[in-house]
Amino acid sequence: MSSNSKVSLSYRDAGVDIDAGDALVEAIKPFAKRTMREGVLAGIGGFGALFEVSKKFREPVLVSGTDGVGTKLKLAFHLNRHDTVGIDLVAMSVNDILVQGAEPLFFLDYFACGRLDVASATDVIKGIAAGCEQAGCALIGGETAEMPSMYPDGEYDLAGFAVGAVEKSKIIDGKKIRPGDVVLGLASSGAHSNGYSLVRKIIEVAKPDLHADFHGRPLADVLLAPTRIYVKPLLALMEKIDVHGMVHITGGGLVENIPRVLQPNLTAVLHKDAWTLPPLFQWLQKHGGVADDEMHRVFNCGIGMTVIVSAANADQAEAELKRLGETVYRIGEIRERAEGQAQTVVV
Repeated sequence: MSSNSKVSLSYRDAGVDIDAGDALVEAIKPFAKRTMREGVLAGIGGFGALFEVSKKFREPVLVSGTDGVGTKLKLAFHLNRHDTVGIDLVAMSVNDILVQGAEPLFFLDYFACGRLDVASATDVIKGIAAGCEQAGCALIGGETAEMPSMYPDGEYDLAGFAVGAVEKSKIIDGKKIRPGDVVLGLASSGAHSNGYSLVRKIIEVAKPDLHADFHGRPLADVLLAPTRIYVKPLLALMEKIDVHGMVHITGGGLVENIPRVLQPNLTAVLHKDAWTLPPLFQWLQKHGGVADDEMHRVFNCGIGMTVIVSAANADQAEAELKRLGETVYRIGEIRERAEGQAQTVVV
């Protein structure tokens, strides 16, 4: 080639496949369509998604949340399993806004990778759509970013954004919580999306066969079980019972999340014999030599959501949640906080 010849480069030469991106959009449209709900004016395809807040709200307050899936993704890459992490992504945000009484309205995702693999990306977004269906919110938009050299081949990162609405007079902020209130625990589906850096370290040390049977299921399935979405049963509960507080048990485990809804003069006393530590957490604790206090700070330990109600309403709340398909435990009570006492005590 002579020195004055011009090189003709394309975006594909730089590592970005526009056609693959277009193919992904077409592949996911049917799954997004299944999540549509009243209020969606314009969804996937435009520069911005349009949503009209329902007239059923007299004084709507918007509640928003954002989160990712964390290093659980590394386990998904290792196992080449991409069909459930999208549910995790939705769950982390919709469960967060739910605890303030909000009904999730719509969800947007951000999918970033080095090289777009349409098949695995479609699996991820199918999972996101499935999570939105579970939560009753619309998958209204998103962004797929193909960034060569930013991520290793076969890897990606996810972020999610949920917006919900609550009637101003029905915001749940924990201010109604009083001494004597009962703490109900709703069972988790597994480790959800928290503590996976420690989970992966324990796997590295224990070197288990991830495909071996673990209490009736392959260990890989137990480790990748998607985060439970509590939206529909808890919205139904709030229609019937005055809920004083709710807590999504995420990073920080049981002991660091419950204080987020408590006034400074209150403490939650949890009784660890009120529920059985599920086999997964027993296995993690045994093979990692993890202390009890560390377990309670890192993992949900089998309780993915707590609901705080008055003692007078506890029986009804428990019965209603069980009727709606939840596994419920009475795990503790609210007490006056002693000087210097932690705001969550596990006894």
